[in-house]
Amino acid sequence: MIDSVQVKCSRCKGVFRERARRLQNGYSRQCPSCEVVIFFDEDSQSPNIKEAMRNARRIRKELRELEAAAMFSSSAAGGGGSSRLQSHRSRSDARGAEEEGD
Repeated sequence: MIDSVQVKCSRCKGVFRERARRLQNGYSRQCPSCEVVIFFDEDSQSPNIKEAMRNARRIRKELRELEAAAMFSSSAAGGGGSSRLQSHRSRSDARGAEEEGD
């Protein structure tokens, strides 16, 4: 899933992408083309900023729902979160065994 939003600069009309998790009230970023500072606010007068904020809010909501579904499915399967920890340990143990064999 794409976690970025297209933003259209109000000065140069250039389009660039920014991560949805970053686009919240009070966030600012320079346009990569014309280097004007763009301030992101829900109450902005610019329709380009409003649309980007609306899209970012929608994407953040979808990401939260996917994360919640993933957490629910992993806990229902009995894996919890320990499988990731165990796989990390086995990798480091295997690497240590390789070093000892050299």
